[in-house]
Formats: sequence, structure tokens, C-alpha cells
Amino acid sequence: MNNIIAAFVSFAAIGLVLGLMLAFVSKIFAVKSNPRVDEIVELLPGANCGGCGYASCKALAEAIERGEAKTNSCRATSEENVKKISKVMGVEAEAAVRMRAQVMCSGTHDKVRMKYIYEGPKDCLAAVKLGGGTKVCLNGCIGYGTCVAKCNFNAIKIEDGVAKIDYDKCTGCGACVSACPKNIIKLIPYHSAYWVGCMSVDNGKMTVKNCDVGCIGCRICEKNCEAGAIKIENFVASIDYDKCTGCGECAMKCPRHIIRTGNLARHEKKVLEMVMDK
Repeated sequence: MNNIIAAFVSFAAIGLVLGLMLAFVSKIFAVKSNPRVDEIVELLPGANCGGCGYASCKALAEAIERGEAKTNSCRATSEENVKKISKVMGVEAEAAVRMRAQVMCSGTHDKVRMKYIYEGPKDCLAAVKLGGGTKVCLNGCIGYGTCVAKCNFNAIKIEDGVAKIDYDKCTGCGACVSACPKNIIKLIPYHSAYWVGCMSVDNGKMTVKNCDVGCIGCRICEKNCEAGAIKIENFVASIDYDKCTGCGECAMKCPRHIIRTGNLARHEKKVLEMVMDK
């Protein structure tokens, strides 16, 4: 019995000594928190989405504090918070252009030809390894939601085989852009009126064969854009948003109706109604 008590006392004493030593060492080698980094972290969304190119919001805050990243590097941060971050850093506030994600594909199941029935994991990265996915178009949305899983703001969902963005929820962080194995999700200015819902680089004849709505590179939109904001490259149209005036001429002339407004028109109508109510 005495041996048991002695052993217990010995272990307790050792534990106490080790605990004191750890406490002492932790104080000696403690990493002091940087007040400016802490302030910047508080002004970031905390989603750790990686859209800025850094692993976490804290990593971005540290980069901003070191002067390696701009104060407006986080696309999910409000303009007001960008100003506050700039104030913390003692620099002039940089303009924050709000962006949104846009899936440049309209190839829903009823519009595009399929190659096979996929029965593997519901993940785009897995499906793309089997001949580039189930759709004949190699630049079509796979539709298994890898982007959905990466979005920390619940701003993406899959509808009929194509990812759709909820503009009201999208912060433009870019996490879905990095996640898409087809590279068909792009960041465009939030208030952009039009976008081209296709990224097929097949020639017109092949696109017509593969998809009912794909861009055929006919150049009608390019010829009718007075601002010179739309051009055809590799058989597909793309919009230069620095030049686009939002006139809608390209959308009206497109024979495939592939230049679209998405649900942004609904959003703008809601904003107009709010203004009118005031």
C-alpha cells in the first residue's frame, strides 16, 4: 500500500514539475500577437475560402501587414471594411470593384449531347478523369458540384446539370473559380449586364452537333457591337467588360441566344423598386 501511495506522489510531483516547466517555456517562446494583424483579421469575412490566393484570412492579414498584399485583396470584403483596413495600414484606400462568379456554360441536360452514364463519386474532379466528363462538349459544366462544396457562402447550386450562381449571395471570392476543373467559372464585374454562356472552342459545325445553344463563332455579335466590346477567339465570343456599355445589341442579334443576362435583371429590378419605394 505504501508503495502505491509513494508511486502516486512521485507521479503527481513529476506532473507538477513538468507542468511548471511547460508554462515557463511557453512564456519564454510565446509568439507575440501583432495588433495590426488582429485588427485586419477582424475586418475580413473569416471564411478562409482561399479566393485571395492565401490559405486563410489570417494569412492574408499577415501579408497585408507586411505590405505583400493589397488592402483590397479580399474580394469578399465590403468597400467599407477595405477603407478600414487601409486606415489600419495608414495608406490610401484602394478602390474595391465588386465582382461576381459566372458559370460560362448553358449546356443543361436537355440542350447538350451526353457520352455515357456516370455512376462514380458525385465530384467533378473524379468525373473529368473519365474522358473529360459525361458531356460531349469538353468545355461544358460537369455538374457534380465541386464548386458547390467549395463555396462558403452557399451561393452556388446545380440545376439540370449546370452550376448556377446566386448573385445576391456571391461575394466574388473566387473559390469556385479555382475549384472548377474545366475552368469555366469566371469572375466578372458584379453589375455586368451580359455574359456569354458558352466556352466551347469547337468550330461552329461541331458545336451545333454537340449542343443546341453553344456559341458557333458567327461574329454577328462582334460586328454589331459599336463599342468594340465583344470579339471571337477560338470560335467563341467573349466580352471586354471595360468597354461594354450594356446596350444589349449583341444579345438581341445572337442567333443562338447564348449572350445572356442570367438573373441579374431580377436583381436590378429589385434595386430599382427599393429606390422607388424611398
